[in-house]
Amino acid sequence: MSDAATLDIEDGIATITLNRPDSRNALSSEMSGAIVDAVDEAEASDDVRCLVITGKEGTFCAGGDVNSMVELMSDQAELHEAVERIQHETSRAIQRIAEFHLPTIAKVDGVAYGAGANLAIAADITLASGDASISFGFRQVGLAVDTGTSYLLPREVGLSKAKELVFTGELLDADDAADLGLFNHVFEEDFEEQAAEFIDPIANGPTIALRNSKQALNQGFDASLKEALDNEASAQAAVFATDDHEEGATAFMEGREPDFKGE
Repeated sequence: MSDAATLDIEDGIATITLNRPDSRNALSSEMSGAIVDAVDEAEASDDVRCLVITGKEGTFCAGGDVNSMVELMSDQAELHEAVERIQHETSRAIQRIAEFHLPTIAKVDGVAYGAGANLAIAADITLASGDASISFGFRQVGLAVDTGTSYLLPREVGLSKAKELVFTGELLDADDAADLGLFNHVFEEDFEEQAAEFIDPIANGPTIALRNSKQALNQGFDASLKEALDNEASAQAAVFATDDHEEGATAFMEGREPDFKGE
């Protein structure tokens, strides 16, 4: 695995860290591949109960690697093919985060720009420091939206607001982004500590139930009520037999906090 993105698994939390601080963690082909490799490894591990993605040294992700794009422009004969390849690689990394089977949390400290913004909102929950900012400013480099903007952004803020953010390229600070629903929480101080406190009950929750809840919510977003009810019934039947359900029911009857094992 490339060290452009690193994976650490501890206490049920798989943390992917974008590790190109010299380029503000821009999404190069190498980094995109490293993200996919890290997600694959996390998915294969029995020890993982949630996934966190973050950036190194005060930056989440400054978007696509502009230097790579400039280099491509020097060879017009292969430009179209090369752009498609880079788009495929970057989009695959974002898709793997969005479709990960367990709860995912993005920790945004510093800028999340362009493709980096999509990487942030592809997670189920997005936490931000007071220094975080986000922009879908593809227009700033003369590009149309990509890497899932047309799918992810309208679902977060509505179609009209999504168009405004794309057309203007506005850079939103943490509080404004939270007001729009792009960030779930903003922690002005002690970001790492407060984020860890938020993540801990998710990592120590009833993992199978949360996995099935995530699937049901994703399916229900575009489903009819009947389809949603049917999906929920199927999920509940599977979860009902888990050890965590037995522990949760017992703890409730005994008036104590449950000790879920993710089983």
